[in-house]
Amino acid sequence: MKYSLDSNVFIEAWNGYYSLELSPTYWDKLDQLARESTIFATEEVKKEISKTDDDLKAWFSDKTYFFRAINEKVISCLNEIYQKDKNHRRLVDNTKQRSVADPWVIAHAMAENAIVVTKEIFEHNPTKRIKIPNVCEAMGVEWMDDFEFIRTLGLKFTIL
Repeated sequence: MKYSLDSNVFIEAWNGYYSLELSPTYWDKLDQLARESTIFATEEVKKEISKTDDDLKAWFSDKTYFFRAINEKVISCLNEIYQKDKNHRRLVDNTKQRSVADPWVIAHAMAENAIVVTKEIFEHNPTKRIKIPNVCEAMGVEWMDDFEFIRTLGLKFTIL
């Protein structure tokens, strides 16, 4: 199985509970999984991570194998997402230029038959911006949060 990871999976983990200082083996495992092509992220995720000049950006600097380029198949999947429901365009906050990678995360998952991994939560009554899980549900794309991802892969954390 393959997994398409959203920006927030990396950013929130790095800045919080799985920081490199606290959980270096978590990042080693992500690196291994990316080298094996089990996990990946769209180049748009890399752009979101690169907006902040921090240690996470530096950690990714030589890890080009993590990121997938947008190709014709991915573009076709993106068009399918937008044609399915005009509200899917609300994945991106055009006013603040946030969540630009979100539609690409789903399109890449569709193109590669992968599961989307995100920190976003399904919204039962989205009013402004629609969330990744909502679009995944509408498109028939499997999704999970990072905790389920860790469980699915059977990762364990130990204290030394």
